Amino acid sequence: MSLRPLFITQVYQADLTPTPGFAAFNAGLAAACRTLAVEDGAGRAWCRAHGYRGYTSYGSLSDLPQRLPEFAELKRILDRHAALYARALNFDLARRPRLDSLWVNVLKPGGGHSGHIHPHAFLSGTVYVEVPDGASALKLEDPRLPMMMARPSVHADAPEGERPFVYLAPRPGTILMWESWLRHEVPPNAAKSERISVSFNYA
Repeated sequence: MSLRPLFITQVYQADLTPTPGFAAFNAGLAAACRTLAVEDGAGRAWCRAHGYRGYTSYGSLSDLPQRLPEFAELKRILDRHAALYARALNFDLARRPRLDSLWVNVLKPGGGHSGHIHPHAFLSGTVYVEVPDGASALKLEDPRLPMMMARPSVHADAPEGERPFVYLAPRPGTILMWESWLRHEVPPNAAKSERISVSFNYA
């Protein structure tokens, strides 16, 4: 007997911490995120209107790489990783993936983000800037879940690839990327301080 793994969902993970100058770069990125959280009145208004516990630039700013040099450098880093990921997925592309959107997330204790996908993109992801003890992991959902009907549950020690949900616990400097159709969420932040990340879409 043999088993053939088919239709695999590949999630990309990379670590920026070995990069020379990472500590200074990450500190600058954290400071830039906090500056936006103070100065972006439209973003704070969007968060109040949508019940977002913390701050996100998602609904207010679409030009972060042009606005601040920290995000311009982050774009250069992410462009390289997106190209590597697209190549690993064997995508037949006429050109390199293009950064379509980039936004800041400063999640206060108790804040989360319910399950969702990212329409109009093909790669999405997050780079993690500050991840205090107890901060939320990224929760990924098996895309086959709505069609499983009478499928039994799996054992608690089942391999990661066979579980209905997988939790990826990042640390500062972690980049996670996935195909944009993959449903994901951020459970409530159980840390006592803010969880800071920058999310993005590639078209």
